[in-house]
Amino acid sequence: METQVIKIESLDEKDKIHQAATALGQGKLVVIPTETVYGLGAHGLREDSVKGIFEAKGRPQDNPLILHVANQDQVLDLVQAIPPAAKDCMDMFWPGPLTLIFKRSKIVPDLVTAGLETVAIRMPSHAIAHAILEEAAIPVAAPSANTSGRPSPTRVSHVLEDLDGKVDMIVDGGFTDVGIESTILDVTVDPPTILRPGGVTKEDLEDLLGTVAEDTSHYDAESGTVPKSPGMKYRHYAPQADTTVFAGNIENVAKEINRRIQENKGEKVAVLCTTETQALYQGAHLLLDMGSRSHLEEVAKNLFNSLRACDEAGVDRIYVEGFDFEGLGVGIMNRLLKASGGKVVFGL
Repeated sequence: METQVIKIESLDEKDKIHQAATALGQGKLVVIPTETVYGLGAHGLREDSVKGIFEAKGRPQDNPLILHVANQDQVLDLVQAIPPAAKDCMDMFWPGPLTLIFKRSKIVPDLVTAGLETVAIRMPSHAIAHAILEEAAIPVAAPSANTSGRPSPTRVSHVLEDLDGKVDMIVDGGFTDVGIESTILDVTVDPPTILRPGGVTKEDLEDLLGTVAEDTSHYDAESGTVPKSPGMKYRHYAPQADTTVFAGNIENVAKEINRRIQENKGEKVAVLCTTETQALYQGAHLLLDMGSRSHLEEVAKNLFNSLRACDEAGVDRIYVEGFDFEGLGVGIMNRLLKASGGKVVFGL
């Protein structure tokens, strides 16, 4: 398959927007930019089209997908009901990086939901993605546009590395803004429960809804359990090199990482640090500043790009600074725990 890449820089490029929307309507695989990461889009109500997502990504079919819509009216046909908490969230956070879990209607294919009676839906805020969805006028299933298990793509070069020749079209909309996937909130339960942390924080949701729970279930590939949302069951976001996260007092973290760099002098070691700590490290083959600890939006935006850079540099080990489990730090640590396969040194 020859993959066509089209660059869209402005909403005035209506012909290109129409081209992408038409391809989606025809059942083709189209990668689109969103504010979180790039998504691999397909017609969300056509099983033959959705099947192509799993084939292109090498994604297990018991891992549900998210349907993307352009407006709240599109949700009505996809769900049995819209609970009050869901309507409040839609009004406050849509369009934006929040996915909601509803009871599904009969028109949603089993392949989208992994056979569950629930469906995940969100409305992206990226202007180009929103314009394409408006033009297509269909729900679009769109997981991250990467080979299953690899770091999610935040720029087109990442998409091409994984999916060139496996999809029909890639829409280049530049570097994504949020950098980690959407928060997923289950509104079929009381209290509403976060299944995956992301750009909308627990604090944000509690300001609106009051009590919000967090799902602490741990899934593995052999459990036979179908998770309610993407990102819960399998190892995700993983670079090629062995990765360890270090959490605790930041000066102690730097000392421990430096000690391990010296221990592994014969290897190419990458350190993913922050602006405040960059000067503390010595001897790393690759030192990447993810952003300021006081502006975690920068860190989230640069996280997957930094992991991809480690792959490109061919490093043997990756040492990453950890973050506090509060606000956006929860989403960042969730991705780091997945990327490292749970290899975390706590209490430094």
